[in-house]
Amino acid sequence: MAENPFVGKPLSVKWFREKKFKKYRIYYLIYENIQSVYVVNLSNKKEQQKIINSIMLLLDAYKKEIEKIME
Repeated sequence: MAENPFVGKPLSVKWFREKKFKKYRIYYLIYENIQSVYVVNLSNKKEQQKIINSIMLLLDAYKKEIEKIME
């Protein structure tokens, strides 16, 4: 992901992605304007949709947090 953040499967939009790693799924957001990848959650297949839905609800909070970190 460090070399190419777009390697994972897009979820709803180009900048929200899921990458499988062994039995887990890593969920991350790509902020091209500040050249950052923000890993927001990790789950198994069973919790997949629940996690995706919660991330979608918290997109604004994640954006504010990464902007604060990158100051």
